Amino acid sequence: MLRMLKKMDGVILFVLFLLMIASVFAIYSGTQTDATLARHHIKTLVFYILGFVAVVGIGLVNYKLYVKYAFYLYALGIVLLVLVNFVGGPINNANGWIKLGENLSFQPAELFKLILILFLAHLLVKRQRNTLGFWRDIIPIGCWAFVPFALVMIQNDLGNALGYVVILAAVLWIGNIKLKHAIIGLVIVAVTFFGFVKAYTTYHDEIFTFLEKIGREHWAERIDPWLVPEKATSKATWHTKNAGLAIGSGGIVGKGYLQGTSVQSGRVPYTYSDSIFVVIAEEFGFVGASVLLLLYFILIHRMVLIGMECKDRAGPVIIVGIIGMLLYQVFENIGAFLGLMPLTGITLPFISYGGTSLLINMACIGLVMSIKLYGDEEEDDLLLGEQKPGLPDRLLHLLRKEKSAL
Repeated sequence: MLRMLKKMDGVILFVLFLLMIASVFAIYSGTQTDATLARHHIKTLVFYILGFVAVVGIGLVNYKLYVKYAFYLYALGIVLLVLVNFVGGPINNANGWIKLGENLSFQPAELFKLILILFLAHLLVKRQRNTLGFWRDIIPIGCWAFVPFALVMIQNDLGNALGYVVILAAVLWIGNIKLKHAIIGLVIVAVTFFGFVKAYTTYHDEIFTFLEKIGREHWAERIDPWLVPEKATSKATWHTKNAGLAIGSGGIVGKGYLQGTSVQSGRVPYTYSDSIFVVIAEEFGFVGASVLLLLYFILIHRMVLIGMECKDRAGPVIIVGIIGMLLYQVFENIGAFLGLMPLTGITLPFISYGGTSLLINMACIGLVMSIKLYGDEEEDDLLLGEQKPGLPDRLLHLLRKEKSAL
């Protein structure tokens, strides 16, 4: 075991340690205005310790085992996503939390990011490096990803739902998708995006009225400051406007730790979670924000190197899925306060307060460590030895058989 521990990527572990320090100090600063949040930085430290245990524990197990049995993880994740609709409770407009005690909550949508990455790798491994066919591969794989997407949208969690789409796109990209299919997909995304922007700006009042009727008016409050700030209410612009002013006031080196006037006066909400980047930018300025982004770059760069050294098929797919997930969260979280993206409530990876999010991200790093340890092995019986089709393929076969019988 000691030999395997020595093979783990020391640079990644060191970066995680630095992110832990940044997270604990930023959360402490961001909770000074609310006495009820006084111990959140201590809780974060505890979750980080558990996270490092998860990195080592998951890393020591051959990742091919996770891939082999990913369908059962997928089934468990779907059960949890369905269950949360009956026993879950709302937090910040998202009804996706299962309470584990008086002070602990668990968000299945966060866990499903990791499950989805493993399950998509499970599906793509069976394609044996063949180019993905549109009807044979892309559509069925997309359907498997659509099920959790729909369930999370029902929970009113747009941020995590879009994360599934990014993971799917990243995995298909490395899964040997045809160039023409990739171009068609990009065109569809572009047309859909610009069509949405045009429709929203043109029919804003009608859309806002509809969202009010279905109880989703907070969606408009998040989109309005991004697309139509002139029509946004003062309530809708309060968060992003004050966050932007705080970031700008940080200047080059910031105002100093615990000296951020906007953060410490409470003018920026959720400074311990969604808005934690504002704490870093105001109190440590452009330099502090740049150092944080540099740490993300080093982390992702090391993951890319591990993926390039991996000799089997599943490892690179998993790593690209994880990179896609992390890049989406970083870009969405920071971009929302710079006016580049709408505010969706996505946390900043490894920095924001949130036990579920942090532990899932650390578990993903554990998978990366496992690929580092076992990725230099050629294809073995764990994956190639499965001569029988997996359960997902058997289900598709039965559906096709029923269709042909009709």
